[in-house]
Amino acid sequence: MKAYIFPGQGAQFVGMGLDVYEQYPLAQELFENANNILGFSITDIMFEGTAEDLRQTKVTQPAIFLHSVILGKVMGDALQPDMVAGHSLGEFSALVANGTLEFEDGLRLVSQRAMAMQKACELQPSTMAAVLGLEDAVAEKICEEVEGIVVPANYNCPGQLVISGEVEAVNEACEKLKGAGARRALVLPVGGAFHSPLMEPAREELAAAIEQTDFKNPSCPVYQNVPTTAVSDPEEIKANLIAQLTAPVKWTQSVQNMVADGASDFIEVGPGKVLQGLVKKIDASVETSSAQVV
Repeated sequence: MKAYIFPGQGAQFVGMGLDVYEQYPLAQELFENANNILGFSITDIMFEGTAEDLRQTKVTQPAIFLHSVILGKVMGDALQPDMVAGHSLGEFSALVANGTLEFEDGLRLVSQRAMAMQKACELQPSTMAAVLGLEDAVAEKICEEVEGIVVPANYNCPGQLVISGEVEAVNEACEKLKGAGARRALVLPVGGAFHSPLMEPAREELAAAIEQTDFKNPSCPVYQNVPTTAVSDPEEIKANLIAQLTAPVKWTQSVQNMVADGASDFIEVGPGKVLQGLVKKIDASVETSSAQVV
């Protein structure tokens, strides 16, 4: 069975999407439509901007969404998933791919999500850190023992966890994690504490936007970051998408459940190959590849 997977923030690169734009009239039409919806020329930033320009959350999230979704659109009938999943932001791309969301609605929600997260980041100094070479249970226990807000945010693959929270709490946790045997505990260059309780203002804002958006019955199940199991009910999908902002991205568990349900071929749609690497570390027996357009 084929599982199509969609990357999240961090996969962006300067020039992303330009090859598809130049090759396919449909891609040009969708990118121009996106410029109109967003009210600024995101294509200029994607194709010719600096890495710094692309790193702004309000740009990064729509840019990755557009790259993934438009790649999927130009694939046409070649995109035939038996199941889909996305890493954090990538969940929105996955929901367009399986027909739950229309392209325009997905883009509007991603843009609103990015703006809301940016605002939440500005309310309080916060950060994230990558933890390598430590069991999840040990990291979870240390986070619970630290004073202040610090929580597991991304379960990327066995031995690779990202924590998120207040700056001082994250720094203290990093020291304790290294003391407990972590190979590395490295603060990341991000704008704030994504997937932590500090995103509550953004969650409330996104919830209002999601409730007003039409979610259709999908063509195949989505394995969402929060429950990590197959979901096909539009109302459940909405609730999980809202919960995702303050809850951890359980990518390891999602991939394990997809494999248990028959996935043997994971195809990454969007910029980069990060998810393929994570999938291989979760289960080396499956096939991974990048989406190909004819």
